[in-house]
Parts: sequence; structure tokens; C-alpha cells
Amino acid sequence: MSCRSFEQHSHPIRLLPPCVVLIAWVLIASANVIAQVPFRIDVVDAENGWPVPLVELRTVHQMRFVSDNRGTIAIDLPELMGRETWFFVEGHGYEVNQDGFGYRGIRMTPMPGGQQQLAVVRRLPAKRLGRITGAGLFAESQRLGIETQWREQGILGCDSVQTAVYRGQLHWAWGDTNLARYPLGLFHMIGATTKIDALESLEPPVKLRYDYVVDSEGQPRVIAPMPGNGPTWISGLVSVQSQREAVERLVCCYVKIQPPLTAYESGLCVWDDSAQRFEKETTLWTRTDHDAEPPLMPDGHVTSWTDHEGLTWLLFGDPFPRLRCPATFEAWRDPNAWEALKPQADVPTADGKRMIRPHRGSIAWNAYRQKWVTVFTQWSGDASPLGELWYAEAESPTGPWQSAVQIVTHNNYTFYNPKLHPEFTPHGSAILIFEGTYTKEFAKQAVATPRHDYNQILYRLDLDAPPFSKHP
Repeated sequence: MSCRSFEQHSHPIRLLPPCVVLIAWVLIASANVIAQVPFRIDVVDAENGWPVPLVELRTVHQMRFVSDNRGTIAIDLPELMGRETWFFVEGHGYEVNQDGFGYRGIRMTPMPGGQQQLAVVRRLPAKRLGRITGAGLFAESQRLGIETQWREQGILGCDSVQTAVYRGQLHWAWGDTNLARYPLGLFHMIGATTKIDALESLEPPVKLRYDYVVDSEGQPRVIAPMPGNGPTWISGLVSVQSQREAVERLVCCYVKIQPPLTAYESGLCVWDDSAQRFEKETTLWTRTDHDAEPPLMPDGHVTSWTDHEGLTWLLFGDPFPRLRCPATFEAWRDPNAWEALKPQADVPTADGKRMIRPHRGSIAWNAYRQKWVTVFTQWSGDASPLGELWYAEAESPTGPWQSAVQIVTHNNYTFYNPKLHPEFTPHGSAILIFEGTYTKEFAKQAVATPRHDYNQILYRLDLDAPPFSKHP
């Protein structure tokens, strides 16, 4: 074809009107927005339809997604969109059936803006309500435009909890705490208050906000900076009446820690309302070559108990009482008023076939069961060395504890220092609420769960449902 012929058959290039160009860019931008809308997965309990937090989905190429407090997962990986994808399912007590090769998982085809429900079966009695510390409690939901009113509180993770009702509020204290600004966070306890019945609902999604003790910039700060090197840990948090001053005092024990995890000093401290911190009351023990172990102290978790003679005692234990003293400030601060108790070493299972050795936990009187109840972590559990939780009952707070039932499991993950919350439920309720610390520490080369590791997880146990009888 000649040049002239080409010119005759070619179309000249034309400039599009500005309005057409604008419309084109809007359409392209809209298409990109649509393509970026995540695929939504809602993980629910097959029995009741409740959201299930802390369920992990993992792809064949090791991408991990974990459900938030709403049970929601948002997936936007471009390589998975429109492609049938296998997800392994790990739910720590919640699971799906195995396939012919023994894999537990599900196939889905993620689509931008699509949605699918994943029903998982709970294998043990306790129901997971959700995480109550840390960041991103609703992060997956918020990526989908849900729970946008939830606001972060500046904490990424924190260790075991202590609580006490003091002057009409529930006081909270946590151990070593992670912040976003640096790998080393806060190591002298942080604190907060809530109302006593702090939960809005006893069903998920759980939403628990704290009034933290903060610094001049409004950031959480330490509340127990005892003198000396290394972290400060407190326990035995309790409110007691002073007979001499006729006032209520918030008190606890402290220990100072040096690497790796060795206590070198312990003592008593008292809350200063004006300074919003604990002040040292007295040193009870300092580590020496001849005195390498701390003495018996009013530490652990605390329960009040009135005996048959009408005397009221404070019982200190973790889980079972190992020390008691009269329920006064003067007795608490006087080692001569302390009485040593011998806690039960093992608890028989309900079927009588095993003896379970407790690690840590707490006890409380339960009006519905008309018995003392306990939740504790098992030493050397099957699925995890410190991740299996048990429930047991007794006629007296000092035992004997009987009929242990496994209620929670964590697959190769630690769940230690569980704490009962009888204050969260009405008197006589069949519902028992408890929390514990979820961490990869002390597990066998566990991989940390994003956002959830080193945080507190809340569970619910219904004592009027199997395996418990309705009329104890």
C-alpha cells in the first residue's frame, strides 16, 4: 500500500473532550476500588451462630488470617481473588472435619466484595468470647467498614491480670506491657478501672474499654515502680478495711525480677489514691546465697471467706489457698497474723481415670452451683504444656477439689494464669466468666498469632449445660 493509500484509509488521532476524559478516569478509579474490596469471611459457632474470635486460616503458601472479636476475616490477596483456595483451619478448640488425607480445612473462592460463612464445631464446654486487651480487636471488621466506632487504646499486649473491687470500681493491673513505639515496653505494671459489671453483653462480640492510668500525654503509664533493677510484678491485689483508720485500702505484694525470670526481692505495697500508684509498705525478703527462695506471702489471687464461726478471712492462692489472714489491713501487713495452708496437689477427673496437676488459676464461690469452683491451667497438658484449662468444684475453698472437667484447649500454645470474674454476672447466674494470658511462651517452637499473642482472652462457661448437671 502506498503512502497516499495509507493516508486515505487511516483515521486521524482525535483529542477526547475533557468531560469524557474525566468520566473515563472516574470509571477506572471505581474499578480499582471495587477490586480492592476484601473478601469477607464470618467464622461462627455451628451450635449457636455466635462469632468465634481467634480462628486462624492458613493458605498452602503460608499466608495467615485470624478472625477478630467479631469473628471476621478480610482477605484481599490479589493472587487468591477468583481462584479456588484451600485454607487450613486452626481454632484452638473449634474445628472443621478432616478430609480423606487428614487435613482440617475448607475450600473457598475469594471474590472482591464477596462474603462467606465458616461454621466451626466447638469440642469443649467453654465458649470463647474474645480478646479484651491489645490492639486491633476489630481490625478485620474495620477493613470492611464494620465496627468503625471502636477506638484503639494504645496497648499492643500485656501479661497476666490482677483485679479487685475498690471504692465502687473494678481495678485492673497487668504485668509486662507491649507498646508500638519500641520492643521494650512498660515493666512495672499498668493499671485501669472499669465499672464492676464491665461487660456490655455476655455474648460475643465482646467490647471492654478501660480507663487507664495515664501520663501527662494521655498514654498508659506504670503504677508500681518499686526501687531496684528489673521489672516489678504485683499479685494478691485486694481491697481491705483498716480497723484503726476506718478506711478502705487497696493492697498487694510485689516482686522484683532479674534475668532470666528470677525473683530477688519481695514485699508489700499500698495504693496511693492521689498519686495513682503503689507505694512500698515494707520489704519482706531479699535474695542471698543462704536465702534463695522467697517466703510465703499473701500473693496470687484473693478470695474472701467467712467460716462457720463467723470469722472473715482473706484466702491467697494460685489456684488453691496457701495462706490466709483475717480480712483487715492490720492483719494483712503483719506476717505474724498469716497462717500457712497446704493446697491440694492434684485433682481427680470426673471419670476418675486421671489426676490433673494444677499450674495456676483462681477460685470463687458460685451461688448457682452452691459450691466453690475453680478454673486452672494444667501442668504438662496433651495439646500444650501450659494451654489446657480445667474446671473443678469443692464444698470448701480449701478442698477437697473433685471432678475436674477439661473446658478449654490451645494447640501448642500457652494459656496461663486464668482469672475468674464472678463480678461480671448476676448473683445466682449459671454463667461463669474467666480470662487468661494467650502467649507462645513455654510452647514448643510456636509461631506467634498476629495481634493476639501476649494478650488476655475471655471465655464463658455455662454451668447448666452438659457436661454439668442442671441441679447440682
